[in-house]
Amino acid sequence: MSTNKRPLPVIIIALLYLAVGIIGFVYHFRSLLAWQQDSVWVEATELLAAVIGVFLLRGHNWARWLALAWMAFHVVLSAFDSYGQAAMHLAFLALIAWALFAPAAGRYFGKRAEA
Repeated sequence: MSTNKRPLPVIIIALLYLAVGIIGFVYHFRSLLAWQQDSVWVEATELLAAVIGVFLLRGHNWARWLALAWMAFHVVLSAFDSYGQAAMHLAFLALIAWALFAPAAGRYFGKRAEA
């Protein structure tokens, strides 16, 4: 596999982060306008998801670490709500970690260090 070619799992995860970020930002925007409690933080995490998606597609190594941190944050947050949600987020975290740190993804994200 060429080091310039994005692995399919990286593309899928990046697009999911973009979608979650953009759709979440638009969905929660009304609460920001109404200045509901914590609305700024919710919008910031949604924006961060979109940024992660963009930089995963660009092959920045820090973006895959931030993607894991973002999902780990959601595991912790969802544990306060329900253990079922926390378990689901934890499963997504494991899947994302597996995909973003697979050998093909490692070569893709490692190409920037060689350049």
